[in-house]
Amino acid sequence: MAADAPQSGGLISKFTVLRGATRELWIVFLIKLLGIIAYSVMNRTFVLWLSHDLGYSDQAAGYWVGLWSALMTLCTVLIGSLTDAIGLRRAFLLGVYVCVLARFFLTFSAAPAIAIGLGLIPLALGEALGTPVMVAAIRRYSTTAQRSISFSIFYAVMNVGFLAASMIFDFVRRDWLGEHGSVRIPLFWTDGFIELSSYRVLFLISLGVQITLVPVMLFGLREGVEATDHGVVITPEQPKYPGVNLVRAFALMVRDTLAETARIFAGLWRQPGFYKFLGFLALAAFVRLIFIQMDYVYPKFGIRELGAGAPVGTLWGLNSLLIIFLVPLVGAVSQRIPAYSMVSVGSAVAAASVFIMALPTAWFQTLADGWLGTFVGHIYLRVPADQPIHPYYVMIFIYVVILSIGESIYSPRLYEYAASIAPKGQEASYMSLSYLPFFVAKLCVSTFSGVLLAHFCPEDGPRDSATMWLIIASITAIAPIGLFTLRRFIRVAEAGRDAPAAS
Repeated sequence: MAADAPQSGGLISKFTVLRGATRELWIVFLIKLLGIIAYSVMNRTFVLWLSHDLGYSDQAAGYWVGLWSALMTLCTVLIGSLTDAIGLRRAFLLGVYVCVLARFFLTFSAAPAIAIGLGLIPLALGEALGTPVMVAAIRRYSTTAQRSISFSIFYAVMNVGFLAASMIFDFVRRDWLGEHGSVRIPLFWTDGFIELSSYRVLFLISLGVQITLVPVMLFGLREGVEATDHGVVITPEQPKYPGVNLVRAFALMVRDTLAETARIFAGLWRQPGFYKFLGFLALAAFVRLIFIQMDYVYPKFGIRELGAGAPVGTLWGLNSLLIIFLVPLVGAVSQRIPAYSMVSVGSAVAAASVFIMALPTAWFQTLADGWLGTFVGHIYLRVPADQPIHPYYVMIFIYVVILSIGESIYSPRLYEYAASIAPKGQEASYMSLSYLPFFVAKLCVSTFSGVLLAHFCPEDGPRDSATMWLIIASITAIAPIGLFTLRRFIRVAEAGRDAPAAS
């Protein structure tokens, strides 16, 4: 097939296949970049804001972020069919409007009931609209030949956003306001001002980035665009309810959209391959949950073990820096390897990396005192020259490097796997429902994060962080063990790949 031709060329041809891609594909990359910056800056700040600004304990903060994170995943499960029913562009715009409003309340409200009720919880819905829409958009706006490298670049762009968020996170906490600083923002319509803590300033930055997405979506995305192997096809949207007023048209749209969403949602459960797919995702969820721990456990762990203002964001940002380069390279050289195999191998490497954090810090003291400690601490992290390098700096560095290698192998192929086995027209539904097992695991693990911190890494008192990381590592290891041992039962044939061996 002509679509397969680029695969026979050299490494450069893997990337030049995007030459001539529709403009919507590049705009989706930009939307992902800005959206991830807005999301990540706020997400990694949540537990710190809940404890410092709102006064919640580690356990209570863990319960709230667990509820928010699980609610976002549950909304993602339900939103996919809505996206298939109302279209990509409308789903994009609806999500960004909800996120802007929610981030406004989170930034400017000091009352917990308002900040959580009108900010944190609605934000779960807004963020949920983005995930299945993005994946469906990559498939819609790329040809068959462009698809693998598009998903790899999509994932690399996402990590550019994570890297930028890490730098912003440390700049505000370390270089500008300090861990518990504040800044006064004048209210131009009155003579007063509002005082924002360091963490709410991070929320304000997140809000500003989110607002920039509105014109990008409004003026950049065209209705009805689809990239096919025969060229770009544009099908202008026709009025669905001609001759009726706006209010009536909206009511009819809501009624019909709910009915269509229910039909698509119910139809997926009648497809035998979908159950195998859910089994695959249930196992893969365990390795993905390490990133939940890096959002909700790692910041407090790093600050408590390494001190207030510790550059924990920059250290974790190394992951994104490596992924930016590794993912497109791995994606380009592994196009012929089935996604299932890549996920299995990559998850094994990623899971193994976490066990490094469970080792005694004394084992790494020599490295911390040597050239590696100098590079990581004094050069990369800009720790003052007269300050000794804690072994945790070196341990986290090694852990993040190995984790990044594993992630570059498995993570982009998760998206491709979902897209490649989904029936045409149900891409967003498949992607969203694939989050169902992730929702169950996420609800347990994210709420458990506060318990882990309170028991093994409290703010005051003795700590046993190694045991905490051993528990996290053991949970993560479920993914590769299950994917390898249950391969013949849960693997699904991928479009354009050889079918898996019959069980």
